[in-house]
Amino acid sequence: MSDTRRPRRPAKPYRRPQKDPVRLLAFEALRAVDERDAYANLVLPPLLRKAREKGDFDGRDAALATELVYGTLRRQGTYDAILADCVDRPLREVDPPVLDVLTLGAHQLLGTRIPSHAAVSATVELARVVLGDGRAKFVNAVLRKVARNDLDGWLEQIAPPYDEDPEDHLAVVHSHPRWVVSALWDSLGGPRAGIEDLLEADNERPEVTLVARPGRATTEELLREEAAVPGRWSPYAVRLTEGGEPGAVDAVREGRAGVQDEGSQLVALALANAPLDGPDGKWLDGCAGPGGKAALLAALAAERGAVLLASEKQPHRAGLVAKALAGNPGPYQVIAADGTRPAWRPGSFDRVLVDVPCTGLGALRRRPEARWRRRPEDLDGFAPLQRGLLRTALESVRVGGVVGYATCSPHLAETRAVVTDVLKQFPDADLIDARPLLPGVGALGDGPDVQLWPHLHGTDAMYLALIRRTA
Repeated sequence: MSDTRRPRRPAKPYRRPQKDPVRLLAFEALRAVDERDAYANLVLPPLLRKAREKGDFDGRDAALATELVYGTLRRQGTYDAILADCVDRPLREVDPPVLDVLTLGAHQLLGTRIPSHAAVSATVELARVVLGDGRAKFVNAVLRKVARNDLDGWLEQIAPPYDEDPEDHLAVVHSHPRWVVSALWDSLGGPRAGIEDLLEADNERPEVTLVARPGRATTEELLREEAAVPGRWSPYAVRLTEGGEPGAVDAVREGRAGVQDEGSQLVALALANAPLDGPDGKWLDGCAGPGGKAALLAALAAERGAVLLASEKQPHRAGLVAKALAGNPGPYQVIAADGTRPAWRPGSFDRVLVDVPCTGLGALRRRPEARWRRRPEDLDGFAPLQRGLLRTALESVRVGGVVGYATCSPHLAETRAVVTDVLKQFPDADLIDARPLLPGVGALGDGPDVQLWPHLHGTDAMYLALIRRTA
């Protein structure tokens, strides 16, 4: 009896996965953010620098890696909702490294112009390198499901209708936790269009903004950089419209200029220009780390013959402040001290700034991962410190002097609620109108305090209240 079985085909030789330096670096950055609670803006630059030194990257590679990391983090909530529809088990049961690869693939499919077949194949190849062939098959199956729709099609499928649940609809469509959407809407007020504009602005890549520190650098010098244009509001601001590497700018590398959002510059300028009754020789930055506002204040103080004391509780952050102020043209002092237990006598200063620790909800463009880390209960943790720092600031300023209370959060619990509560304990202190101290800046509301917004002003959502001691 003859053997009628077909002869076996020879097995295909095993193909080793090919390493893609761009996607591998993006994956490493996402893992650092997930595993170590690192911030992408701190993790990514050294990874890019190392890749360039090894010769793996050129400028286009660095730009793609940056977009993959930040785009994935900004849209993580939306992508998670889509992936949940494509995976046969709860996402919390998917291993975090696998989920990072899937989210990275979803961003390439739904948030970039990379062709679908290339996005899937490149992500599967990455999965083979970092996860192994077995889990790469799972990644391939899930991403092929994701690729069946574009982003608009997915949103129509997974987002609840706006009329039924406005906040949940906005949370899914614009990739913010629901509680953050609610808090931002409360602070902003107004109709749907305004909150949607704000949430969209949070998901856009911010420009790099430089500050020319007075007496040390000029905007004219910075404007000679490629794709540099003047700031919108601050006379010391220059925007790099195509991003770029600030560390390659001579003035930044030498400490004569720095990277600083224009909203932060405006806060420092408003305090420096607030009218005083009496002398103007002693200034205090009571929460000075990491040193951006302190460096600008110190330079402005030096122009007037004033002295800045920069105080920062954490010694390593005080070291960053000292580095930022090194080379200031006038006298200054940096100390490591607790701003709620002052190392100076009451009434010692003419101007005091306290840019207090907060949830950072005003800087979600720059730190997109913060939206997923913060919880509503974090507000309770910051509240006593914020009030304590403002009380100390008011005790530290002399009669006729001015205190600036600032946060990089628009949440009402961190802004007006703090100011209102503390002022009840200081009947001899009054709010002064901060709006005239931001000349040319529109849409500042009814005052007397100021709230800046990414979609209205192109800045982080900085808050500022100016308070004068009157007796």
